[in-house]
Amino acid sequence: MSDHKPRFHEIWTSRWTFILAATGSAVGLGNIWKFPYIAGENGGGAFVLIYLVCIALVGIPVMIAEVLMGRWGRSSPIHTMYKLTDECGAPRAWHGIGWMGVIAGIIILSYYSVIAGWAIAYILKMASGAFVGISGEGSEAIFADLLSSPMTLVFWHSVFMLMTLMVVALGVTRGLGRLVQVLMPLLLVLLVIMMGFSIRYGDFGAAVDYLFSFHTDDLTVQGVMEAMGHAFFTLSLGMGAIMAYGAYMPERAPVGRTVLTIGILDTIVALLAGLAIFPIVFASSAIEASSGPGLLFVSLPIAIGNMPAGVLVGTLFFLLVTFAAWSSSISLVEPAIAWLTETGRGTRLQGAILFGLTCWILGLGTVFSFNYWESARLFGKFNFFEFADFLTASIMLPLGGLLMAIFVGRFMARKRIEDEVQISRGPVFSIWYWILRWISPLAIGIIFAIGIARVFGWY
Repeated sequence: MSDHKPRFHEIWTSRWTFILAATGSAVGLGNIWKFPYIAGENGGGAFVLIYLVCIALVGIPVMIAEVLMGRWGRSSPIHTMYKLTDECGAPRAWHGIGWMGVIAGIIILSYYSVIAGWAIAYILKMASGAFVGISGEGSEAIFADLLSSPMTLVFWHSVFMLMTLMVVALGVTRGLGRLVQVLMPLLLVLLVIMMGFSIRYGDFGAAVDYLFSFHTDDLTVQGVMEAMGHAFFTLSLGMGAIMAYGAYMPERAPVGRTVLTIGILDTIVALLAGLAIFPIVFASSAIEASSGPGLLFVSLPIAIGNMPAGVLVGTLFFLLVTFAAWSSSISLVEPAIAWLTETGRGTRLQGAILFGLTCWILGLGTVFSFNYWESARLFGKFNFFEFADFLTASIMLPLGGLLMAIFVGRFMARKRIEDEVQISRGPVFSIWYWILRWISPLAIGIIFAIGIARVFGWY
């Protein structure tokens, strides 16, 4: 068990604080703009069913492995991997899991902060009434003006980065724990309010059909791959954030039930987001459902701006988007700050400043990808933002998750795993262990291969 291992850091005040923190890490922009769209486009209820199976076979098993690694190590992902490789007699090359996770988190936060800054800017735009009665061309023009102004983007990027770093600088209990205890319930309340508005003024029936009717003809092999990939990425796996959070997990909290709760909450938020967003979209015949920034920053403002109480609802919606991004961002830099404090090379405040400045500078590349460097291409294909996204989402995260599954399943002693994970040693543990050793690595390997193949046009 983890009871007698040395602690470098504070511990979450309760099991539920860990659940809220890990759910906050998982619940982000992807839940709000990606999951509802890809579910509707790939068979609705058929896709949701496949997604839940993928969560069970890919997401939950790997998340349990990552949490148990973190709780056993009681330190940053970097030092946890040092300890685990020494105990298991594994080659030192496995140290790279920790380093890769820390680097991936910094890169992701650099561009995540820029996009989250758009949401903050839209809180003020909505509150000012800029979208009341707006046309499609007007909404597109507002978004285009935002992207074409580097100084505006830098300002909001800086605001969001400061929001993130203020929290992580305060520590595990006073900063991370306290924020998620307030932010996650508030996020759920805002989602329910939005859904109530959608039921009253939107086309709720069309949204339910879009998300839950079994349109099996629309579910293709590519849709199954989408479900598999999203099941992995939605839980923030492979980048060390969950491993770092696991290091702060209370001693006696059951890992299996705790991770299952996180997976359920993450899925509920994604479905609620769809039921809040798409009734509004379908109520307007002038716009179509779309994915990514087009949905959040062009289509939705048109629909909301032409509905009753649009100013209030639009403001609340972008406040919700900002909260979701904020709860995710604090986990991205935590592994790096934890490592710095463990080495004695700096305090949490110094780490927040150092790594925050690094992320802020890298984020300028994403800012300029939409204006000054719009036509510049890396490797003849990517702008800076697209390359950062490809490097993390298609290479570093799936590779990190794959290596974690292999390490726990192949190098760690089964007895050690049984003691740490606290799953019954009967059939439940055996099933999970078998899935982790055989099914999860195969599924993540497929995600990894297809992600690369798509980029280069091989799939």
